[in-house]
Amino acid sequence: MASSCLLFLRTNFPNKLLILSKSRYCKKSGFLFSKNTLSGVQIRYFSDDKYKLPVLDPIDHHEEKFDKILIANRGEIACRIIKTCRKMGIKTVAIHSDVDSTALHVKMADEAYCLGPAPTNKSYLNMDAIFKVIEESSIQAVHPGYGFLSENMDFAKKLEKLGIVFIGPNSKSISAMGDKIESKKLANKARVNTIPGFDGVVKTPEECIKISQEIGYPVMIKASAGGGGKGMRIAWNDKEALDGFRFSTEEAKSSFGDDRLLVEKFVDNPRHIEIQVLCDKYGNAVYLNERECSIQRRNQKVIEEAPSTFVDPKLRQAMGEQAVALAQAVGYDSAGTVEFLVDSKKNFYFLEMNTRLQVEHPITECITGIDLVQQMIRVAKGHQLRIKQSDVGIHGWAIESRVYAEDPYKNFGLPSVGRLYKYIEPLHLPNVRCDSGIQEGSEISIFYDPMICKLITYGPTRNAAINTMIDALDAYVIRGVSHNIPLLRDIMTENKFVEGNISTKYLNEVYPDGFKGKQLSPKEMEHLASLCGCIFVRHETRSRHFLNQPQPPLESTLPTEWNLIAEINEKSVEVCVSEKNHQFEVSVNGRKIIISGDIFLSAPVMDTTIEDEPYTCQLSKHDGAGNLRIRFLGTSFKVRVLTEVAADYERIMPKKLEKDESKVIMAPMPGLLKSISCKVGDEVAEGQEVCVIEAMKMQNSLTVSTTGKVKSVLCKEGDAVEEDQIIVELE
Repeated sequence: MASSCLLFLRTNFPNKLLILSKSRYCKKSGFLFSKNTLSGVQIRYFSDDKYKLPVLDPIDHHEEKFDKILIANRGEIACRIIKTCRKMGIKTVAIHSDVDSTALHVKMADEAYCLGPAPTNKSYLNMDAIFKVIEESSIQAVHPGYGFLSENMDFAKKLEKLGIVFIGPNSKSISAMGDKIESKKLANKARVNTIPGFDGVVKTPEECIKISQEIGYPVMIKASAGGGGKGMRIAWNDKEALDGFRFSTEEAKSSFGDDRLLVEKFVDNPRHIEIQVLCDKYGNAVYLNERECSIQRRNQKVIEEAPSTFVDPKLRQAMGEQAVALAQAVGYDSAGTVEFLVDSKKNFYFLEMNTRLQVEHPITECITGIDLVQQMIRVAKGHQLRIKQSDVGIHGWAIESRVYAEDPYKNFGLPSVGRLYKYIEPLHLPNVRCDSGIQEGSEISIFYDPMICKLITYGPTRNAAINTMIDALDAYVIRGVSHNIPLLRDIMTENKFVEGNISTKYLNEVYPDGFKGKQLSPKEMEHLASLCGCIFVRHETRSRHFLNQPQPPLESTLPTEWNLIAEINEKSVEVCVSEKNHQFEVSVNGRKIIISGDIFLSAPVMDTTIEDEPYTCQLSKHDGAGNLRIRFLGTSFKVRVLTEVAADYERIMPKKLEKDESKVIMAPMPGLLKSISCKVGDEVAEGQEVCVIEAMKMQNSLTVSTTGKVKSVLCKEGDAVEEDQIIVELE
């Protein structure tokens, strides 16, 4: 007997469902059946009360597979690949540098080998060391992840000669599409829309300026062999073209071992939209819809979503067909991504092809039900795709936030380093996926990318995915390093983002003076002041009781009402707090506010309700002097709560003088000093560069803010510096 019900599809990721359509449910078997069938694809349907994702092509354990795979990468992508290998019944081998010896991917793999010291050229880019591990571990295939050697043609060729399968495209495809100069020429031949520019290698700074002038500013200067925002600079004039050539060359050499550059027209105010393609070795190819990746800082993506609010079915088909045509033109045979810039009139231009797995691949997996790592492994083993273009749909909406160890208040995110002494992912929430390679106790170092996690949320609609992302960001506990959750959380509630009105200029348009944290409305200010007043009362109440102590409690009478002053962002709010019937009553600005919920001082996350509005907060600091640090609406606020008496004394205390920092150049982040261009006694002008610092493979120029004479140079080239360490001092 069958009855009408909702259709759910099982995913490889636990506890996730997505409602697709109404179908028929067979009580006897417990399975759902649909009239829609997929060519050669097995689909499982399960009834459940939560959303879950479709599995378009479940793992076939009877299919021939590799026995053991080496993962030539680290961090979250190595962990991500290991998870799919486990499900497929494939053993894994991890490689690591000495500083990564206790990393999560090392613990998860079946075997692990140390390559050498932390610098990438001595570890993850050291092909000799990797091939030695390949020989010792008796593996059959190598998955390169993304970055490092994932698009290195020589690496793929050497593996082919040894009879080791490269889980990625063939070396000819990497050569053709991994080089931005050659890929643009091939795109033109395949009749793919391209951006005007110079189709050759730019060899000198003078040539870079000349070509930029001929193309017309603004231009994009970028590494030919690069990706991930490394080695890319926008230039609006000759000086910026000169600086762009210098920094892009250094970053490209450091990140990819290839310092060749190209120059092309910069399409102002575009959207960055990419198409995921999947090809096998028999000429079969499909496109798996688009991803919107327009929110970027320093040409690196921050937030991605799938599908795009801007792409209609006609545009999706046109971009998808061009992406497939380009892939087939070079005999592509793996997962890859064709990136486009799309202007306001929906004209689209080929940007580059990434011949590897993309960082943001999980959101495509969410809306299509296709495990891209599994498909890459199948194709590499020689199996045909069992998925046809007609099988690929769009089921719901997915958003990915890249959670970085960065200070978002410094140029939207300068790297932060340190050890995570508290770390809790929000996996207790439904429809949340965390792709991470760290755990509590992990260390974020200066040697590698500062990514902590890819936080993915999904649901039947975009609004549902956004709301889940807000909840997940509020509940995400990260302590020990600065992180960009305040920025990510603020974007989720910003009007232009909510409306889908975004471009690659989004951050600079929405935050023209840089990110300053959540700007509280008067009502939100009252709610925060009230909550902090309750926390102060709870702390005072607890501190006056000696629980589990041999001595008796002191005789003291607690006040029934507390008249307090809460100082937030240099503003003072008067609050009167009393606790009745297991909830707080607070009077602020003549209004009575009721606060209930979990105000536990030791809890990493507090779920409270203020005037019937839910707030998920995190209290990371509180002391007897009334100093609090609380994460409220995503932003970490320093709050001072004082009694009226203490506030009266505070007003007559002498103020501490501000330190004059105009005469010193301090490191804005931890890193390595690549160069110092001044010495003691030199006269320097305002805005003049005095040193370059590198962190997480990004070059940053440090300039002086005032004219003066150099008094002392406290560091030398090659030194490792800490955040706020003084490098140069002026008289």
